[in-house]
Amino acid sequence: MTIAEVVPSLLSGLDVPGADNTLGLPAARRVVLLLVDGLGHELLRSHAEHAPFLSSMAGREISAGFPSSTATSLASIGTGLLSGEHGIVGYTFEVGDEVLNSLTWSRADDRHHDLRKALVPEVVQPHPTLFERAAAAGVAVSVVAPLFHRGSGLTRAVLRGSWFRGAAGFGDLALGALAAVREDRSFCYAYHADLDTIGHIYGPGSEEWLLQLEFIDALVSRIAARMPADSVLAVTADHGMITAGERIDFDTEPLLWQGVRVIAGEPRVRYLHTESAEVLDVWREYLGDRADVLTREDAVDAGWFGPISPLAADRIGDVVVAMKGSAVIVRSQAEPMWTGMKGFHGSRTRAELAIPILFHSVPSV
Repeated sequence: MTIAEVVPSLLSGLDVPGADNTLGLPAARRVVLLLVDGLGHELLRSHAEHAPFLSSMAGREISAGFPSSTATSLASIGTGLLSGEHGIVGYTFEVGDEVLNSLTWSRADDRHHDLRKALVPEVVQPHPTLFERAAAAGVAVSVVAPLFHRGSGLTRAVLRGSWFRGAAGFGDLALGALAAVREDRSFCYAYHADLDTIGHIYGPGSEEWLLQLEFIDALVSRIAARMPADSVLAVTADHGMITAGERIDFDTEPLLWQGVRVIAGEPRVRYLHTESAEVLDVWREYLGDRADVLTREDAVDAGWFGPISPLAADRIGDVVVAMKGSAVIVRSQAEPMWTGMKGFHGSRTRAELAIPILFHSVPSV
């Protein structure tokens, strides 16, 4: 059971053709789906006392899919597909002659270089979204997300087909989501990012992170208390998070450069586009049991990306490096922002892959 099945399962109760309730979620005519960035299943279970309302909700564990990265998971939410089909294969990946930062839709090495014209979002991710399908079936579909997400490349690529309402904080996110489901057959996807940000900066489980979790628990309880009749509030996440241990710096290790034309991805999962077949053996020997280092073909055959399409295959890279344990591969010169962070995600450990799908139902009058 994966994140790609969340929205179809919820839309099935809204009579959207082709939407199957494979997760067995309750049917309702008004649906709010809140995605809390970074709310891993293992983290929530370990810190249940800081989130009593969330911990009391019915639900189950599902998988974020690989890579366990925000843009990839949001694409799965929006399309109902895994990364091997929708093609948003990570935080950064090569598309043609560019390395795209999929969150900012800019060049990976220059956030000010907007790529929305050169890499048209609707072409980079061409599959129809579930929101488009729901709207075509007569469902009132809304997205409530941070103000700067309006018209962004990622929003256009994976959330198109919805009415967008910008949120500046907890208050207008909650009220915006509730306003969006006043009418019959309505669906609202709401997104909150701050738990992930706090986790990256201070580490998951830190005092700062735990207090943020308490705030989110209060937010969810307040939304639930105001949900209208015949509705369901569902809560999920895009990935979990680990605290970094050993840091391997690609930029200061010449051995790792040899034969690598492009390195993409993020510190917990790297894609290597190579000019030499020796790269695989060099990286395997250097990283040892700190990573799974596979050819693209072997990673695909192992099912890491789900069903694979030509669209995605070219973006994955010739070699896939999935870090194990708590080690990360940073780039102190090319990606200084990541170097000092404490929390990371993207790889295949249970702490990163396992996410919750929780729900609170309000019966019809």
